[in-house]
Amino acid sequence: MAKVILLNGSAKANGCTATALQEMVKIFDEEGIETEIIHVGNKDIRGCVSCGRCEESGKCVFDDLVNEVAPKFEVADGLVVGSPVYYASPNGTILSFMDRLFYSTSFSKHMKVGAAVVSARRGGNTATFDVLNKYFSISGMPIATSTYWNQVHGFNADDVKKDLEGLQTMRNLARNMSFMIKAYADAKEKYGEPVVERDAFTSFSDGK
Repeated sequence: MAKVILLNGSAKANGCTATALQEMVKIFDEEGIETEIIHVGNKDIRGCVSCGRCEESGKCVFDDLVNEVAPKFEVADGLVVGSPVYYASPNGTILSFMDRLFYSTSFSKHMKVGAAVVSARRGGNTATFDVLNKYFSISGMPIATSTYWNQVHGFNADDVKKDLEGLQTMRNLARNMSFMIKAYADAKEKYGEPVVERDAFTSFSDGK
């Protein structure tokens, strides 16, 4: 069975971001896709210090939730990252988590389906959305879209439940993501995965 991991980057377990993610879970259940919501935003997650130890050990030197989620991410078919908007950017905790999760893991993320979900009372959604999508786009992960940008509005969970278009966007996002996961699985079976070239690495270390 295909599986999607959903990361709740909010400090609140049942707030606006969680409400959006739970709306997606309903559709994933209907589509026969296993899900797991992991609460990240209430954890003490420090940022990457660029120590390079992960290249030697295959995991982050800070042994916390990042290392717990890494093996789940490796076998998952999709990843949804949800965050509230803080000053037109994602929650600092989820950013630290994503930096370390993506950098410290050497397994291929190529063709896993990614989706970003953001919540705000009013503004800053699309800027936050852009930041989260860049983790996927640098990793060869197809990005799932919906019928609007993947966002909900509200000051609390009850407000989000009134955002009918936002919840509709979440449901359509989950349907599109489910379709992509199933389609990619069929395509891999029929055609194999795309070849990935990694020989060239442009750094201009000679100063020219």
